[in-house]
Amino acid sequence: MIKLILLDVDGTLTDGGIYRGNNGEELKKFNVKDGYAIVNAQKLGIEFGIITGRESELVRTRANELNIKYLYQGISEKTLILEEIMRITGLQKEEIAYMGDDLNDIKIMKKVGFSGTPLDGVNETKIIADFISTKNGGEGAVREFIETILKKDKLFQKFLINVK
Repeated sequence: MIKLILLDVDGTLTDGGIYRGNNGEELKKFNVKDGYAIVNAQKLGIEFGIITGRESELVRTRANELNIKYLYQGISEKTLILEEIMRITGLQKEEIAYMGDDLNDIKIMKKVGFSGTPLDGVNETKIIADFISTKNGGEGAVREFIETILKKDKLFQKFLINVK
């Protein structure tokens, strides 16, 4: 049973675009459907984390909005964070899922119990992923990943009852 879902940001929780405003500020588009699934899956005791290679105040704000417990930014070797989280929580790899879309996600995808990638993830992630979304990153791929996990772990009906 999955107890922790870890997520990449750019290309997974977002469409992978980096938008710049007139004053140089960075903008990202998050999908409200992903957030809805994250918040409601937490009600079933599933925890969430973000591991991303970039640093962004926007990501910190979004993680806080969604009560995401673990936030690691500016990480080049994501498996080191996975090992740290496993040491902190006592979770086994079979209890952890990860969704990512690019080459830097492959190592961690191979070390978790269940892995996923958005439809527009690179071919290398698609080859090893347990789940390939029918949606692109930032367009509900994370929600589909979460719902797939809930169905696999026989929690989806409970999820439907608890959603608000």
